[in-house]
Amino acid sequence: MGSDVRELAAATPATRDRYIDLLRVASLGTVVLGHWLMAAVTTDGVGNLLAFVPELQLLTWALQIMPVFFFVGGFSHALSYRSLLRRRSEGSTGSVYPSFLRARLQRLLRPTMVFVLVWGAAALAVQLLGGGGGLTGVTLRLVTQPLWFIGIYLAMVAFTPALLKLHDRYGWGAFAVLAGAAATVDLLRFAVGVPYVEFLNFAFVWLAVHQLGFLRADGRIRRPALLAGAGLAAAVALVAFGPYPLSMVGMPGEKISNMAPPTLALLGHGLWLVGAVELLRTPGARLAARPRVWRAVVAANGVAMTAFLWHLTAMLGVYGAMLALGLPLPEPATGAWWAQVPPRIAAAAAVTAVLVAAFRTFERPVRVAPGRGAIGAGTVSAIGVTLALLGVLGLSMVGYAGLLEGHTALLIAVHVSAPTAVAMALGGWLLVERAGR
Repeated sequence: MGSDVRELAAATPATRDRYIDLLRVASLGTVVLGHWLMAAVTTDGVGNLLAFVPELQLLTWALQIMPVFFFVGGFSHALSYRSLLRRRSEGSTGSVYPSFLRARLQRLLRPTMVFVLVWGAAALAVQLLGGGGGLTGVTLRLVTQPLWFIGIYLAMVAFTPALLKLHDRYGWGAFAVLAGAAATVDLLRFAVGVPYVEFLNFAFVWLAVHQLGFLRADGRIRRPALLAGAGLAAAVALVAFGPYPLSMVGMPGEKISNMAPPTLALLGHGLWLVGAVELLRTPGARLAARPRVWRAVVAANGVAMTAFLWHLTAMLGVYGAMLALGLPLPEPATGAWWAQVPPRIAAAAAVTAVLVAAFRTFERPVRVAPGRGAIGAGTVSAIGVTLALLGVLGLSMVGYAGLLEGHTALLIAVHVSAPTAVAMALGGWLLVERAGR
């Protein structure tokens, strides 16, 4: 692995934007560390550190870094789709959409499907043997929750061609339309009380952040300080004078969350973060250009999705081992609890490394060229990615607890079970793979 990383790092073209790769790794790493730190497991269940120490919720304004990852995704999707269009114009015919989907999703869906199937088999075995209570039951419910991120990312990839056309024509105007739609949704939600309208902001808020990546790809974010200042001011005003909570991550028991579904305050937070990372672009690029740093970035990028998928499994495994060994679980936020944080995170990192070593092979990329555009391939790809994103989102909501009892969760006004969600995700992935070939 070490020699492969060195070869890849040495072969990096001079034109590659290494800072974008650094942001991708740093954002996912921050999410993982945040989850490890916020989890407050006691013998009574799993809580959230931010609920025990509300003052720490202010830290989410810097550490809720997921908008940066989606911003980076927009940048990468724009470059990838345009590259396929250029290559098609040089000889291939037909739609590049199936090839684009497969190229962007293979390193996302393959490790995700392995994760889903491995945990599905484990959950079925545990519950057939009469288990599923205590921390095990909590684990079966929690391990799939981060899959919401995969579902949103799938939607971003699916909409890239259409939104890129709007960007090419209207530039900042396309972003403004999405931001205005997000504001309208919140107005209808909080001022008028229209039911269920808030779920539209899963699309409007995150696609607006994604659109900023298109603007970055074309060099059109020229005043990052203004972007950061406007976003921060908007978020502060909305939280101070509106119905929005302080935390930029979901909190247990809260009536309104900035995350699920996303709010206008979260969009302001995203603007602030994008402006901030753009302000750091010059020193960040210098850092990423250092040979050792770049090798570390290349290595991390090669396993980032696998590590993200399995990091909660590792953390809950560490807590399970502590309970099995009779080690103390202090009350969250006490001195004894904080003293346990470094060794607990180190143990979770070690277990994650083992899981990455076991499953990283499924994240290896396969080169995809624009195909001949078989009749109906674009339609098949669109159906496939839709099924995959609905299945992944459904599984993130329902989890694997209560598998044998037929437990369901509400997904866009339809109740879905874990087996149904898995079938949709797996079937959608296979359709994307087949059409893209």
